[in-house]
Amino acid sequence: MKHSFLSLLAALLAFCPPARAADNPVTAVPLATALADASRLAAAKPGLSVVRVAGDSMLPYFGDGAVLILRPSRAAALQPGMIVVYTNSVGETVAHRIVAADGDGWVVQGFNNSRADSTRVTDANLLGAVYATFHTAIPDATPGGAPIPADIQGVPLALAAPAR
Repeated sequence: MKHSFLSLLAALLAFCPPARAADNPVTAVPLATALADASRLAAAKPGLSVVRVAGDSMLPYFGDGAVLILRPSRAAALQPGMIVVYTNSVGETVAHRIVAADGDGWVVQGFNNSRADSTRVTDANLLGAVYATFHTAIPDATPGGAPIPADIQGVPLALAAPAR
């Protein structure tokens, strides 16, 4: 059963055209406003945290400029299809979806990536599961883009990027 699910998922992904930056679900809400709203929501429930996104591997769900609220989670409570934020083997914070479990943990992959990430998600590197997503008007939140405004410099950045 597990093998047939993974085969079906791989087949479906093969027929999904990659999303483009133009597919980024943006709104008229400025990034600073989304961060303030997300911070208020996170403060209302113990354990929630806020990260902002750079990259397009998770389009059309979220892309550059999105703000994510994370809830703490244990690896045993995760399931395929959930979006998680974790620290990969090179120290980057990454936001990708769970595609399967294997003997080493959870296999994750960006929606638009052709292969899974090399790092497995475990209790040791899991930062949280996505609880809420705020889309913003910012067109480019990549580290190489425009300078990051001072009011968001302290908010951690999660990459939605190619697999490593």
